[in-house]
Amino acid sequence: MKLSILLIYTGGTIGMVRDKITGVLHPFDFENLLQQIPQLQKIEANIDTISVDNPKDSATMRPGDWQELGQLIFENYNKYAGFVVLHGTDTMAYTTSALSFMFSNLGKPIIFTGSQLPIGDVRTDAMENVLTAMQLALLQDGVNSLIKEVCLYFGGQLFRGNSVTKISSEDFNAFASPKNLVLATSNIKLKVNKSLLLDTKKALEFNPHLEDSVFVYKIHPAISRVQLEQICDFINFKVLILETYGSGTMFLEDWFVNNLQKLIDKGILVINVSQCVFGSVDVLYSASKYLVDRGVVNSGSMTLETVIAKSMHLLGKKMKNEEFKSEFLANFAGELS
Repeated sequence: MKLSILLIYTGGTIGMVRDKITGVLHPFDFENLLQQIPQLQKIEANIDTISVDNPKDSATMRPGDWQELGQLIFENYNKYAGFVVLHGTDTMAYTTSALSFMFSNLGKPIIFTGSQLPIGDVRTDAMENVLTAMQLALLQDGVNSLIKEVCLYFGGQLFRGNSVTKISSEDFNAFASPKNLVLATSNIKLKVNKSLLLDTKKALEFNPHLEDSVFVYKIHPAISRVQLEQICDFINFKVLILETYGSGTMFLEDWFVNNLQKLIDKGILVINVSQCVFGSVDVLYSASKYLVDRGVVNSGSMTLETVIAKSMHLLGKKMKNEEFKSEFLANFAGELS
């Protein structure tokens, strides 16, 4: 008996066509997209297709779009062996992170993919990405799906959805998972690192509630006292994410530390995430330990995209600060390497 897969189109470069006169990309009909990939007919599966109500460039994606997509998958969860989502590359890592927290105890794959070039271009990477994502979603371990998590497939590699970041707007290898290992690679053969895959016997839980009261502040040498005070006084947020240097370090002048302490005293949650692509936040240096001692939460090996999505997910649960911190430090879906 053939397995059934749902192919979901959300928009992005993969579903666009280039204007012959201006060269500008415009979205086109999803049915036309499928006609561009006749090889899909050779895949041994029943493939159903659906488009979200308002396909869009992923740069315009908002948390409500994540919730709509999550709800669509949840409503169809029992009908299919897996899901492949076509998505624009610019915010794909944010969407995959968000869905990895919305869905707890997945028993089947949700694999995102897209392309750097439109599917109609001669050198497009779309066909390989879509076809391999489909094959990965169909992999079985006995009678169950082999992959049971939210993933992102791109450029010959399968990544955990909450450990990936976009690193290039020009290369076909547009994504990397710098703080986690690659789950699978596609060459002549598909090679899956089974020991890295998530597995659970628990029942599926779906929680689409998100709260976007999160503010990201990048630490840099030219930060001024007035600038920070204005942020603290006039911007409303419940979580402040500090993008710090290296393993979580930054300057510790009195005016900065005092303003940070005022935020913490008001009940604002402050999270420390590294600006570095590789490495993690640690207490190797006195500056990062100083922050921890004052209540700042270390994000460990999590990417910025994951820290944002996880914070929104936990805020959506309406929990107290101490519970938030405890839950934030817990490994929900393999986000902590």
